[in-house]
Amino acid sequence: MKSDGCGPWPTIALGEVVEIRHGFAFKGEFFRDEGPGDILLTPGNFAVGGGFTWHKTKYYSGPVDHRFVLRPGDLIITMTDLSRGADTLGSPAIVPPPPEGARLLHNQRLGLVEITAPDRIDPRFLYSVLRTNLYRRQVVASATGTTVKHTSPPRIGEALIPLPPLGDQQTIARILGALDDKIDSNRRLARLLEETAATLFRARFVDFVGVEEFEESEIGRIPRGWSVGTLAEVAEVHRDLVKGADDLPYIGLDSMPKGSSVLTDWQNGDGAPSGQAARFEVGDILFGKLRPYFHKVGVAPIRGRCSTEILVLRPVAPELYGLALGHVASKAFIEHCVAVSRGTRMPRAEWSDAGSFKIAIPPVADAATFTDLVRHVYAYIRTLTLESRTLATIRDALLPKLVSGEIRVPDAADPAEMIEPALA
Repeated sequence: MKSDGCGPWPTIALGEVVEIRHGFAFKGEFFRDEGPGDILLTPGNFAVGGGFTWHKTKYYSGPVDHRFVLRPGDLIITMTDLSRGADTLGSPAIVPPPPEGARLLHNQRLGLVEITAPDRIDPRFLYSVLRTNLYRRQVVASATGTTVKHTSPPRIGEALIPLPPLGDQQTIARILGALDDKIDSNRRLARLLEETAATLFRARFVDFVGVEEFEESEIGRIPRGWSVGTLAEVAEVHRDLVKGADDLPYIGLDSMPKGSSVLTDWQNGDGAPSGQAARFEVGDILFGKLRPYFHKVGVAPIRGRCSTEILVLRPVAPELYGLALGHVASKAFIEHCVAVSRGTRMPRAEWSDAGSFKIAIPPVADAATFTDLVRHVYAYIRTLTLESRTLATIRDALLPKLVSGEIRVPDAADPAEMIEPALA
């Protein structure tokens, strides 16, 4: 693709084509950190650069006005930002389908974007525009507050955005949307693979499906020939601390998703914190040792470094890897960490206590067979994750050029013709 030399698109004020509606001030007394129940969306559900994330999930158990229930496909933006650089203020996200039995709630810190001129602007093109630095700089510049940045529907409505002809908008949206769709498909497949491995672990090593002979133990019935031990007999902490600037990628607690071991977000070395950190290798198990972050467990898809509030765990023997990962990611282990955590403001579960978690230890051959399966699963997850990072880099490079008109594409452009060569 090349620019045809036509120059930038004409611009309009965003408020000419959309209205932005505030959410509801839901009562804090009904907020909860754990489900099940309705999920209250917050600025924490927005990724830097735009897009939805489940990393910071808040649940709500109080009464709900149906007018503040979001629908899948709704376009929302952040109206408040707690970060120093206002990293997500004004950023957009598309509301995903909610978990079964839950509703996604629209709180006052978010704006619901409603298109008032569908004959002038395409929804997916609008989503792309709201991810550009050109738009975001205007929102941040007009925001109020110092520690906490705030914006409002009128301020956002004043932002100038490019407005190509509708057909060009749809072409741009198709190109960028294909990249987003492939990234989303990769993430969903990675989660499915993870859930399958977790289900197999529970069946084999917790529920003992298929076992016919049992014997009594201090933790209840276990398969005959197995023994009772602790998690510390299966996994150990790897301590390799580094100080100062480092070119390795960095993973912080906020980068780790809740209830998933699939890690997709990290900072590159040149933009990462430079304080003390713990070094890890591909495949290491990362565990957040602070309450309420015990549910944050990740398998490292890259070599890098992480917050010192994250424990880097490795099996004491290679064949025990699957057993170690399965137990560290289990609900029972999280509950154990809550029970043994110490401290008042930010309770911690040090490995000396967390590792005392009692488990049933199978014969080495059984553990090795499951480990072989898990390593294959996570190797594929890693491939999907790294491919998605590449696609995101391509998308982020194309986004401002397509939206501004610097690059023009023919109406019949095939997104696959852009994606496949780039991945190759």
